[in-house]
Amino acid sequence: MKRIGKAVGAAVLVVVIAAGAFFVWANVAASGRRGVIYDVHAVELPGERGPEAVARGEHLATSRYACVECHGRDLGGGTMVDAMPVGRFFGPNLTRGKGGVVGGYTSTDWDHIVRHGVKRDGTGALMPSKDFVHMSDRELADLVAYVESMPPVDREMPALQLGPLGTVLVATGELELAAAEIEDHHRAHPAEPPPTGETVEFGRHLTVVCRGCHGADLSGGPIAGGDPAWPPAANLTPHADGLRSWSRDDFLNAMLHARSKDGRALKMPMSNLTQYAAKATPTELNAMWAFLQSLSPKPTARP
Repeated sequence: MKRIGKAVGAAVLVVVIAAGAFFVWANVAASGRRGVIYDVHAVELPGERGPEAVARGEHLATSRYACVECHGRDLGGGTMVDAMPVGRFFGPNLTRGKGGVVGGYTSTDWDHIVRHGVKRDGTGALMPSKDFVHMSDRELADLVAYVESMPPVDREMPALQLGPLGTVLVATGELELAAAEIEDHHRAHPAEPPPTGETVEFGRHLTVVCRGCHGADLSGGPIAGGDPAWPPAANLTPHADGLRSWSRDDFLNAMLHARSKDGRALKMPMSNLTQYAAKATPTELNAMWAFLQSLSPKPTARP
């Protein structure tokens, strides 16, 4: 029995040492990935900062891009994800108050962080830039005009807190910093958005922000980097797995009232995003529907 006990104890010790060594490696690897410096071609934005630009920016921030979801209603900072053991991710204070991170930002600094996910020091941020990389210069300039018009908020936000699982996910590349998700940091951005209308082109532009959860082809599936409690994202293509049997009214009901075609209440994060869809114009919602209906049907993506 003593021999068996010693053997078990030795085996446990080996496992503990191996686990410890792996976690040390994961910390080092995660730190290395977070320390990568990105070479970004950033541009100067249009200089308009008048009332019309601020109004357009407010619509973008509070509806289409839902900036307040991460940065708070007053843009003074908020919680993006609170899900240990993955981690706690916080949206920084965007105002000029104490704790704000954007004091003295130039237009190229804004381009770096919003459309590329790169901080002023060149390292990657958690900003979900793959949702914004196709944003036009005009739209980003309007957003900046709105942000800079907000009253200062004195609020210090905590730094990123990676849990043990989050550390391993970053180390193995399963949880990417935003900058790493952008394929080409030198690709030119459009100067202006597509013309506003109930068109497939305008709808394609609007639904880029949906791809962070629903996937590059909008076929749904597990949400990469999301809260583990979230269900898989829905398939938005006209496939049997997705919206084939849906009508435009079904789509609008989901967007505006967080209800599926069969009457079920939508779950997070979609249930929370309907408040932003409610601020979209009818033209924007109809354009999104037109684009989704134009997609090739694809089965739901599987893990």
